[in-house]
Amino acid sequence: MKSFFEAHIWPLRGRLYRMVYLWTKDRDLSEDLLQNVFTKTVERQTELQNHPNLGGWLVKSLKNEALMHFRKANRMSGLEGTEELPQPESQSLESREQHQQIFGWVEQLPQNQKDVFLLREVEEMSYEEIAQQLEITLDQVKINLHRARKAVREKLINQGITR
Repeated sequence: MKSFFEAHIWPLRGRLYRMVYLWTKDRDLSEDLLQNVFTKTVERQTELQNHPNLGGWLVKSLKNEALMHFRKANRMSGLEGTEELPQPESQSLESREQHQQIFGWVEQLPQNQKDVFLLREVEEMSYEEIAQQLEITLDQVKINLHRARKAVREKLINQGITR
């Protein structure tokens, strides 16, 4: 029989890792922060078994863990870096440069728009999942996603990449 952690927390590790990596741009740090959150989860598992939004709690805990790390390290700018995400080697140089440019624009978005955009476009989560994960309304998800897409689209048009 699977433990609470194995059944409910462990399956979310990939999504949580990708999210924290987008914030930190450092694999080792991302793994450390995720491990800290997992430790807290195991310590509080009896309390969390009845939590109505476990995914949202994990994301919030992970975000708080990252912010706490950067405050301690006095490096708040680490959450605002514009390094490129790892791309498959088969992509052309031009395609990788465009991805890097787009993610740079996404990093410049307000945090609420950036979170919604990344969860939808990178993690491919549904609107309902995003609303639950971020503990916001469905309308807020749609508004933030629309504004984020519009801002990125305007940058693409201004750069002559698309019409």
